[in-house]
Amino acid sequence: MVVLAGQPAFAADDTLIPADIKNYIGYSAIMVVLLLVLLAMVVLLRAFKALTKMLLTPEEYAAMEAERKGAQVKRPKAEVINKLLSLKPLSEEKSILIEHDFDGIQELDNPTPAWFMVLFYLTILFAVAYLLGYHVLGIGQLQDQEYVTEMKVAAKEKEAYLAKAANRVDENSVTLLTDAAALASGQEVFKVSCMPCHGDKAQGVVGPNLTDDYWLHGGKINDVFKTIKYGVTAKGMPTWEKQLSPKQIADVASFIKSLHGTNPPGAKEPQGEKETDDATSTAAKTAMVVQK
Repeated sequence: MVVLAGQPAFAADDTLIPADIKNYIGYSAIMVVLLLVLLAMVVLLRAFKALTKMLLTPEEYAAMEAERKGAQVKRPKAEVINKLLSLKPLSEEKSILIEHDFDGIQELDNPTPAWFMVLFYLTILFAVAYLLGYHVLGIGQLQDQEYVTEMKVAAKEKEAYLAKAANRVDENSVTLLTDAAALASGQEVFKVSCMPCHGDKAQGVVGPNLTDDYWLHGGKINDVFKTIKYGVTAKGMPTWEKQLSPKQIADVASFIKSLHGTNPPGAKEPQGEKETDDATSTAAKTAMVVQK
C-alpha cells in the first residue's frame, strides 16, 4: 500500500527527474518493502518457534525436534554432483579408462555433462528461432532499427525535458534569447497579447513605445520579464502570469528587446528613463531577420 501510494508522486509531470530515474526509485522502494515483508516473516517464524518451545515441556520439544530431523532425508552431495556432471565415482573409474597411455598417464572417457548438452541444444534452437523471427518473418526489430527507434524516443524525451526546463525560468533567471525560434514564438504572443496597447510594431498606442531607449519600469530583460509577468495595474498594464507560461513570457520579453532601435513610423514620444543595453543591438539585428 505504501508503494502504490508513492508511485503517483514519482509520476508527477512537474519535475525535472528523468523517467528512468523515477522508475529506478519506484523499483527500489518496492524492493525495500518486499525485503521488509520477508524480514517480518522471518521474525514471526522465529517467534512462533520460541512460543512453541515455551508451551511444550522439554521432553515434548525434544521429541518434536527428533521427529523433524528424522523426516529430513540427507541428500548424498557427492552423488548429486557426479550425476549433474555425468561423472563416475572413483570406484567405477576403471570401467571408463581409455586403453592408450603416455608415459603411464591414462585418460578417463567421461561423457559430456548433461547440463552442458542441454544448453548446447537450447542455443541451437534459439539461433533457429532468432533467424526465422528477425531475418525471415520480420517479427522483431534488428539492431539498427532498434537504434533508430531509441533515438526517436530519446529525442521526444529530450524535447519534453527542455520544455519543462524552459518553464522553470523566472525574472531572476531569465536571459535574453536570440534564436529565431524563440523570437518567432515571442512575436506570435506579442501579436495576440501586446499589440492592442503597444501597436503592431511596438511603436506605442495606449502603452509606451517599446522600441526606443526609454523605459518606465526598466529595460533589462529581467525588468521586461517582471513587468509582463506581474503587470502594472496602476497604469493599466495587466498581469500575464496566469495567461502565459514562463517560457512564453521569456520569448515575448526577448522579442520586445529585439525591437530596440527599429524606429517604426508614428512612434510615440519617449516615456520613462533612458537606458542602454549592450545586448540590445544584437537582439535588434536578430529581430530584423525574424520579421523578414
